[in-house]
Amino acid sequence: MELLPEDCFAHILSFTSPQDVCRSFQTSSIVRSMADSDSVWEKFLPLYYHGIISRLVVPLSLPCSSKKDLFVRLCKPQLVDDGNKMLSIDKTSGKICYLLSARKLSIAWGSSPLYWSWKPVQGSRFAEAAELRTICWLEITCSISSGMLSPETIYEAYLEVKIADRAYGLDSLPSEVWVEVGNRKSKGTVYIRKGKASCHCQSSEHDEDEWLEIELGSFYTNSDDEEVRMCLKEIKGVHLKGGLIVDGIEIRPKLL
Repeated sequence: MELLPEDCFAHILSFTSPQDVCRSFQTSSIVRSMADSDSVWEKFLPLYYHGIISRLVVPLSLPCSSKKDLFVRLCKPQLVDDGNKMLSIDKTSGKICYLLSARKLSIAWGSSPLYWSWKPVQGSRFAEAAELRTICWLEITCSISSGMLSPETIYEAYLEVKIADRAYGLDSLPSEVWVEVGNRKSKGTVYIRKGKASCHCQSSEHDEDEWLEIELGSFYTNSDDEEVRMCLKEIKGVHLKGGLIVDGIEIRPKLL
């Protein structure tokens, strides 16, 4: 291995993954120096990473010392555009991840203070979240262009929510969930409730704040730029429901 020219070995490493390169650090000091090179880590950055940097709400505090340094910084979720989106790259694959705030979602009657309230919520990643006061028609939809994501990647979409102590009526009937891209559709049902009663709900990284992830479905990004549509709805029941707190929808690569 030491007989290989540095640029040749660095080129080989660039066809692996960030996780594989980090593992190679333990091989030898020579490999470690090659694995730190900009030519390797630039391959793991999104093709349009310069555009991503220009979209950051808060610019990077200090100039990046290397492409690896930039990669590490972008692994941490960053507010972009109008501050209602967070972007990061997955540290194991380098794939793009998005979190769209509740303000970027289409929530039926979300602008009516009779049905929904908007306020800061502990543990939310954004300035405000949406809390359902009371409603019988629950429908939350969202769309994103697949061109904003990494190509040739299987993604999963999750609705990030919290169940308030005063919640009622959310699990009287199952809610429909689906993700649609072109004529391809992933769909299912879910009962919205605390704990592990529903196989589609699981705790998020904010366990201490009792945030939950509701899996909406999965989809594949090809080379075409297509609209990805996501939805959770329960419109069959005529009963009232309330106490659902919505932080946003997270779109991230599926773990394989």
